[in-house]
Amino acid sequence: MFDVLFDQASDGQRYLDWLMSGLGWTLALAFFGWWIAFAVGILVGVGRTVEIRSVALLARLYVEIFRNIPVLVQMFLWYFVLPEILPAAAGHWLKQLPPPWGSFLPALACLSFYTASRVAEQVRAGIEALPKGQAEATRALGLSSVQAYRLVILPQALRLIVPSLTSEVMAIYKNTSVALTIGLLELTAQARQVSEETFQTFAAFGAATLAYLTLALVAYGLMTLVDRRFHIPGPAQRSRPRYGRLRTAKEA
Repeated sequence: MFDVLFDQASDGQRYLDWLMSGLGWTLALAFFGWWIAFAVGILVGVGRTVEIRSVALLARLYVEIFRNIPVLVQMFLWYFVLPEILPAAAGHWLKQLPPPWGSFLPALACLSFYTASRVAEQVRAGIEALPKGQAEATRALGLSSVQAYRLVILPQALRLIVPSLTSEVMAIYKNTSVALTIGLLELTAQARQVSEETFQTFAAFGAATLAYLTLALVAYGLMTLVDRRFHIPGPAQRSRPRYGRLRTAKEA
């Protein structure tokens, strides 16, 4: 079924090489996009919980705008509209970027800021899930707001939201396929090219499907390891060994 992928393409490469090239751009887009989204999402999520109303309002405005506009529309805005509203020199520079950078950078910005809006809500939920005594204890210790978030509140909140962040990590890999609409030859775009040249649609998109599935499983496995490493034990988990020791003592 996948034998066609080892045939020679019109440019002298194998069709499998086309898919591997697309996979490389998919990985680059997802990897760098995730870390940008994670950093921005933390800042915006913290901004959603601070007591300064103007900061909280701006953070909420960011989330509502980027989370509620479809990612496809945002991709077009970054690619077609942004160069027109930037200063002339900056817009001209962006338009003149050679491929694939002319498509990669707008796609990276789109996925980063879109995913950041979703991460921000996860961070906000994690912070609000913490007992209020945590924030009160930081004030009693004389910590500033920055120190309280950096040393006490944020580390605990991030450990709580690792399971929910797993879905965001997996989603950004899938959302990279939207970049084909602005000309980035990522995995889905390359699979479409293979399909159009060989008319072997099942083989082309079947291979792409397996690649996406593999990426999702790897991301899930890595996030599971992170969750186990930084998991905060619950009361039941802490008490279970103690009850076991009491029962053994009575039997003795």
